[in-house]
Amino acid sequence: MADMQSLVERLEKAVVRLEGMSRGPGTCEDGSPKGVAQYVQAFDSLLAGPVAEYMKISKEIGGDVQQHAEMVHKGLTTERSLLVIASQCQQPSESNLATLMKPISDQIQVVQNFREKNRGSKLFNQLSAVSESIPALGWVAMAPKPGPYVKEMTDAAMFYTNRVLKEYKDVDKKQVDWVKAYLSIWAELQVYIKEYHTTGLAWSKTGPTATQVAGMPPAPPAGAAPPPPGPPPPPAPISTNSSADDSASRSALFAQINQGEGITSGLKHVSDNMKTHKNPALKTQGGSMRTGPKPFMAPKPVCAANPSQKIAPRKEPPVLELEGKKWRVENQDNASNLVISDTELKQVAYIYKCVNSTVYIKGKINSITVDNCKKLGLVFDDVVGIVEIINSRDIKVQVMGKVPTISINKTDGCHVYLSKSSLKCEIVSAKSSEMNILVPTEEGDFNEFPVPEQFKTVWNGQKLVTTVTEIAG
Repeated sequence: MADMQSLVERLEKAVVRLEGMSRGPGTCEDGSPKGVAQYVQAFDSLLAGPVAEYMKISKEIGGDVQQHAEMVHKGLTTERSLLVIASQCQQPSESNLATLMKPISDQIQVVQNFREKNRGSKLFNQLSAVSESIPALGWVAMAPKPGPYVKEMTDAAMFYTNRVLKEYKDVDKKQVDWVKAYLSIWAELQVYIKEYHTTGLAWSKTGPTATQVAGMPPAPPAGAAPPPPGPPPPPAPISTNSSADDSASRSALFAQINQGEGITSGLKHVSDNMKTHKNPALKTQGGSMRTGPKPFMAPKPVCAANPSQKIAPRKEPPVLELEGKKWRVENQDNASNLVISDTELKQVAYIYKCVNSTVYIKGKINSITVDNCKKLGLVFDDVVGIVEIINSRDIKVQVMGKVPTISINKTDGCHVYLSKSSLKCEIVSAKSSEMNILVPTEEGDFNEFPVPEQFKTVWNGQKLVTTVTEIAG
């Protein structure tokens, strides 16, 4: 019986140890688990509350939203693993800290890539809302103000969540509930951070130092020379959406930041005898050329390609089709007479990557979005919702009937021709330039009015007051 009792005790200890090691992708220096801190339990409450509600509604909606939600959930559970490590161990060196945080950065990129690969999705606004705000998971690297960082990322999602609310407000309550559930995650996270991690991720003060991640080699023994700096990471792919670029850059950036002083470890000291202005021997007799290494020059290709055989960039096929309730007009090039005539009030139009083309939408439609287009002419009869121009250049829009709102965002060069029945239209602009609104006259001509781009803000003692600033000269 004594042997049996001893065996049971050993098994219990083994189970406790395995449970502690399975909580996260990292371990302490001595591999021993420690008690889960209170802030890990609080994070579990976040997962069991707002996150669980978001996952439930996403599953009910299904499709791309459900897939995206599963990726978000993986990012949150990955972050929980880091919190467990922090609760058990002392903060490691910058290099090990960056390694511990890399799985979170990688998952952020997975979430954002899913949006980029599904631009034709019927639920693109939902995917965009998540993609724009998911870098909030990087708060663990944002000291001393992690809370405001999460707030900034949440604000980045509002543009798209507002579009979802406008589109589904009186159509599908489940979509409205989805927006509320998703935004509540980040709202609750801000409250959580304020209580437990006000100035940055709180590490244990007494435990061993966190040094490794599962699947990664342990840190070198004390006194060993540090390894040489590795090659820089490959450049991120160029995105067609500047908002996605900003978010992707932030995702990669927070891992880089944690190198701290180690970021300069690869620099080489230049002594005086290596400087030409202090060592004339490094110059030729004529003094015009060094005998040492030449300045860096880009290597020439081994085999120069024939200019006539240059590989053209891959061109996506043009699209003009009705997919569910969405008219897709994509990748049209030099198409001067694209007409959509069989429209219904519940339908929307999404015009993407069209160049030097003209689109005429007849009848009454719910909303129109112009994204990543150049030299595009858009003519439409009536829109009951909103017309949005984003990430575009040289756009001309002519309203034949009515439209309540036109939004211009991240666009250079946009002319909007209003009709007499659309003069009450609201023009909302941000991060754009060269915008002009043309108003019809009684004679049938148009008067052109520029949209202000420069503003002045002053403190009047009680609040900020912003006014339009005229450019001098």
